[in-house]
Amino acid sequence: MLVSVGTFNLNNLFSRWNFSGAIEEIEAGNGPVGAVTIRYEFTDTDTYWLRTFRGRLVEAKAAVDTQRIAGRINAMDLDVLAVQEVENIATLRQFNAVHLGGRYPHRVLIEGNDPRFIDVGVLSKLPLGGITSHQTAVHPSQPDARVFGRDLLEVEVLDPQRRRRLFTLYVNHLKSQFVPFDEDPVVTGARNDARRRLQAETIARIVAERQRPDGRFVILGDMNDGPGSEALAPLLEIEGRALVDGLALPNETRPAPVDGSGPGPIDTRWTHRHKPSGEPARYELLDQIWLSQAMAPRLSGAWIDRRLRLTGDGSDHDPAWVVVDV
Repeated sequence: MLVSVGTFNLNNLFSRWNFSGAIEEIEAGNGPVGAVTIRYEFTDTDTYWLRTFRGRLVEAKAAVDTQRIAGRINAMDLDVLAVQEVENIATLRQFNAVHLGGRYPHRVLIEGNDPRFIDVGVLSKLPLGGITSHQTAVHPSQPDARVFGRDLLEVEVLDPQRRRRLFTLYVNHLKSQFVPFDEDPVVTGARNDARRRLQAETIARIVAERQRPDGRFVILGDMNDGPGSEALAPLLEIEGRALVDGLALPNETRPAPVDGSGPGPIDTRWTHRHKPSGEPARYELLDQIWLSQAMAPRLSGAWIDRRLRLTGDGSDHDPAWVVVDV
């Protein structure tokens, strides 16, 4: 049985009421018939909740970008897709129903730790079994603080008849490389790297505790660092058993766009492009898929859906997937 398993950072898939858009529709004459004014009052704090981050209202993802990421997902038509940066389970359900035509009957997302309301989740055509959130996990060096800024989501994927577990997913979205403009890039960058290493060590410990030596599992998601980085090194070996890079030799769905800022990517192993001011663009494989020793021999192919625009098609990440024979 061939199963396609992928990961895609959907880049702020929020579902918020757009007041500016509603007002524009009314002014254009597209509002309720006969309406001349519409008044919104926020007087009872028990009846509403305005989501903000750093003083700014959390707004819905632009419709054109939502359609673009949906188009990419529909074109890939994967069996199981791990996703990052989704507001909540209601948003994921609505996105699946409205934009994916209900393609994925099995969906999971557990609200995590991120103050920006970006969570990890799973869309699946196959039934799902046990679901475990590790968002409360801590690292021994910092026992009073949760180590995951989002979550480590553990999800069992079952066969169509629900008779057996095919494999287990560990969905990630590790610490970002982002440095606010008012902070020292060297100091904050080093702190981000250190946090990412603590997260990698914690993932390795949790997986080792929960999986047998011959366990079938996949560790995937937005790792926010390259496969060869020092921060991710603890993740690549679980109790002496080296994980296998599912995207070691990925195919592309189409050639990469021509990059006029520099030489462009040197190979197909990239899912994220970052263009620092005054420098050539950097191409990195931030979105990764790691296979256990028991899963690696079952790998039959790996792909990256290549963007049409340099800045991305609805997301600054390109989705990646593998096909395994289970």
